[in-house]
Amino acid sequence: MQAGVVHGDIHIRAEAPAVAHGLWQLPAAVRLVDRAEELNRLERNRNRAESGGHAVVAALSGLGGVGKTALALGWLHSLRPELPDGQLYADLRGQAPGGPADPAHVLGHFLRGLGVPPQALPAETAERAALFRSLTAERRIVVLLDDAATAAQVRPLLPGGPAVTLVTSRRWLSGLTLEGCYQMHLEPLNLDAAVELLADTLSDDRVATQPDDARELAGLCAGLPLAVRLVGARLAARPNRRITTMVRALTEEQDRLDALSVDEDHSLRGALDLSYQGLPDDAARLYRWLGLHPGAEFGKSVATAVLAELSDADPPDATDLLDELLDRNLLSDTGEERYRFHDLVRLHAAAKAHEERSASERKLLLRRIAAHYLATATRAEQLIDPQHSTMERTYLEDMREEPVVEDLGNDEEIALNWLERELDNLMTLIKIARPAGLPWLAWQLADAMWPLFLRRKHYDHWYDAHAEGLAAAEELGDRVAQCRMLTSGGMGELGRGRLQDALNMFESAAVMFAEDEDALGCARTLNYRGLAHQRLGRLDAAAELFARAAEELPEHGDHRAGGLARLNAADVELATGQLTWAASDAAAAHTTLSAAGDTYNAARATTLLGRVRLRQGAPAEAEELLSEALTVMRGIAAHYEEARALEYLGQAAETQGRTQRAKDRYQEALDLYTAVNRPGPAAEVRDRLEHLGGEPSTEQEPGAGPAATERNEPSG
Repeated sequence: MQAGVVHGDIHIRAEAPAVAHGLWQLPAAVRLVDRAEELNRLERNRNRAESGGHAVVAALSGLGGVGKTALALGWLHSLRPELPDGQLYADLRGQAPGGPADPAHVLGHFLRGLGVPPQALPAETAERAALFRSLTAERRIVVLLDDAATAAQVRPLLPGGPAVTLVTSRRWLSGLTLEGCYQMHLEPLNLDAAVELLADTLSDDRVATQPDDARELAGLCAGLPLAVRLVGARLAARPNRRITTMVRALTEEQDRLDALSVDEDHSLRGALDLSYQGLPDDAARLYRWLGLHPGAEFGKSVATAVLAELSDADPPDATDLLDELLDRNLLSDTGEERYRFHDLVRLHAAAKAHEERSASERKLLLRRIAAHYLATATRAEQLIDPQHSTMERTYLEDMREEPVVEDLGNDEEIALNWLERELDNLMTLIKIARPAGLPWLAWQLADAMWPLFLRRKHYDHWYDAHAEGLAAAEELGDRVAQCRMLTSGGMGELGRGRLQDALNMFESAAVMFAEDEDALGCARTLNYRGLAHQRLGRLDAAAELFARAAEELPEHGDHRAGGLARLNAADVELATGQLTWAASDAAAAHTTLSAAGDTYNAARATTLLGRVRLRQGAPAEAEELLSEALTVMRGIAAHYEEARALEYLGQAAETQGRTQRAKDRYQEALDLYTAVNRPGPAAEVRDRLEHLGGEPSTEQEPGAGPAATERNEPSG
């Protein structure tokens, strides 16, 4: 990024409507030097596009460190009064070691910011892109797509409607021409502007009193703002040092840069080397090891984990060393004790790690980082879903001590939010685990992330994690892990509607359990297979599997799963008109699940029992049961099940001739079904409202409805 003074006209418009909480995503802007012409060009293009009724799409290209992101942020932040409906931001990781960001994942991030519940996200990229365009069709927003790799990566991320989209990339993205993209190449600063930026960074009189040396130093930085800020930060930390000293140092450094492959620009590499050489030993060690961190952003606990592995005695304080790197402009502070490298700085840090440490040392450090994430994810799993049987975790015997675990307290919400915040890092670790020689990490991390997938419905990540986890388990020959990846991964496929794929996975697991004479594992797959057959419309097959599961699971010690099987059987029996059996199984399931402490599924059993009573002509009793279930579902924010209870409460009221109460219940159900993107049930409720002479209203700002956390039925 770049510092300095902004010049140029910025247009202003007031009056911003309410927007979703997650819609102000742009990082903070920094001051700009000598970019007035570029700002004016961007504004002129925007005015032309808007006057012609076209969307505004622009792309900034240029060298790394030239200030593309700084210019983008400066301009887009200035547009907030004119585009008041929100700001979306994505780092497309065009230069990331793990490869560019997947557009489907970025769209998921955007849609969640727009208020789409995680479990309502479409599975396919094209469907997500279409939904994104629909939700932004009437919104005046800005979108920053930072560090794009290709035009193909960008294209699905373009919003609909009156938005302003700005893309930054090292490349000229000519492929966006058909989208009406305005291309602008950002040149380095001229010499006077670079001197001004140096003076701004130093904040003293050295540039004024040593003007010739200042111009020479700025010239050595070749007009790259990042290079100017790096050398300026080092000088600022030494207020008594003359600028000529830095001139000599940078000149000497540039004589030996051919051996360091970080970027094509020697001035930037030289500035980075000088900053690195000026670090205290502990800070330099932390810097190069953090360069091996698999993701772009990390928390303080990662630095603590690294220092714990590398220190023979008590490790130094991570906060002090991170502050040292921040002061040298080698890190950015993203808030809440989280940090981020500029992509070129991260490459430089990784290059230093490769230069100065052996492959075995680097692998050991990656293991320490991985163990930190796995240990914390496992702790989160235990807090969120204590009923999910945690499989054994493999920590390395050659570590100095137990992995550093981030403090999650005993708070389920904190744990869930940690998994959400670290999702990109966890997925990157899963993807690099096998190439890095850590196959155990891939399946164990996927397993630990189960509660996040179950609650927040990241179906694309769910699939990717378990596919890679399964490959890793197969590589290890670990059949228990393979079965876990098949059953947990199959639940994800079931959730995103790939029913036959899910059934195939469940049946593969059943075969393996049978071969290994694992009776409990076999019994558990009966439940999973029954769900797949039920959703495929094969109710007889589903009923047979659920009946077997309800009998066999308790025999092998899993009473809770047996209760779930009874609940699933009751659902099929209700659908086929076997009301007496449905009532009996639902009541039995409620007893078992309550005893197991499974509040959510016990409430689902109560809902089902209420539905049975409604079908049996006992609306008053049904209303009492459904109200009981509704109270529980509201307490745990299970909005889909809440909507179902409300829908049947509406039917109970309608049956009793209480028309207004029925309308109110139906409208509440309709709003919730709409919020969690369940168009089928929503259409049925809308028909009921219209039949009663109601005027259903489903118009709401995206995000105005509750954030749903609907859960799947059985667990492995």
